[in-house]
Amino acid sequence: MTGQSTPRSITPDITAGSALPLVRGGRPRKRWRYVGVFADELMACAAIVHIGPARQAFWAVYLRPEREMRERTRMLTARRAVELGLGTLRVRDAGVELELLLEEDEGWHARCPHAGGGEVRTRKQAGIAARGTLRLDGSSAREIDARAVIDDTAGYHARRTEWRWSAGVGEGTDGTALAWNLVSGINDPRAGSERAVWIGGVPHEAAPVEFAADLTAIGCDDGSELHFRAEAQRERTENLLLVKSQYRAPFGSFSGALPGGVALAHGLGVIEHHRALW
Repeated sequence: MTGQSTPRSITPDITAGSALPLVRGGRPRKRWRYVGVFADELMACAAIVHIGPARQAFWAVYLRPEREMRERTRMLTARRAVELGLGTLRVRDAGVELELLLEEDEGWHARCPHAGGGEVRTRKQAGIAARGTLRLDGSSAREIDARAVIDDTAGYHARRTEWRWSAGVGEGTDGTALAWNLVSGINDPRAGSERAVWIGGVPHEAAPVEFAADLTAIGCDDGSELHFRAEAQRERTENLLLVKSQYRAPFGSFSGALPGGVALAHGLGVIEHHRALW
């Protein structure tokens, strides 16, 4: 790891991204807020994505003991299905009611150039508390006490963009709380990147990483390696003529060592491979 967190220049309201023009240099603004939630009994995610004026929302809930996965992607009904405010997550869709309070913090900030003159600004939070309730099909509420990651991003990505990304939470062999945000293909210069590892709640920039093609491992320049075992997967291909997207994003468990040689005794999270034409 290359150092401790220091705030960098970034749009103050990165969660909205509304201060950035809708188009710059012929590229539409892309912005999103993604929240991932991880606990022994449940893993979940919810996101709202804007590409220019278009809006999409998606969510997924994976019940680990039952091995049951529920998910939806919405366009026209995105506002009704998913709400992501500062410190809150609400999903009300297809028999799922998930309501969580998120203990947000300053996060890890990066402002990175992107291919062909673009720029991307992002803030990552990882390991924050997420507490609330889950109801399924009108049943009684289940109490949720989990840890979360949040990805707020806004910028002008290249027309063709491909990346691999992982985020998660866990504990070290000494019980220290750990979390991570790792990426290749976007926001990944050797220094000043969005890559970070949180140790006891404090973020440190991580060295460059490389993802296995089958998403079963993440190797770091310093020799550290994370191993991943998938449990349930979100996978989707969209062709909206001018915009195309193909991704797979499994939830699962992690073992091995985080960048910096930080041994991971137990880890839960997500890993993703995404190709976009936007």
